[in-house]
Amino acid sequence: MRKYLFGTGILTAITGGLTLLRGLRENEPFTWRMALAWLSWGISIALAIGAIVDVRRASRGELIANDSPVHGREKKLLKRRIQP
Repeated sequence: MRKYLFGTGILTAITGGLTLLRGLRENEPFTWRMALAWLSWGISIALAIGAIVDVRRASRGELIANDSPVHGREKKLLKRRIQP
């Protein structure tokens, strides 16, 4: 589980969220640009979590969607899990 939580996608999304939180502390009004930045952060965290779920499913031998970045590497991930 640790390898999933400390993956580069999750760490990048968390770092981006911290940057956005620091921007809120300044006494600037909430603008449409800030709203788009928060929306972008939400999408990036959702994609990072989705990639983690796909890797875990593929390593367990379950089916994953064709549009997944892991698609095509299922056998490699499964073999890695089976070998000691």
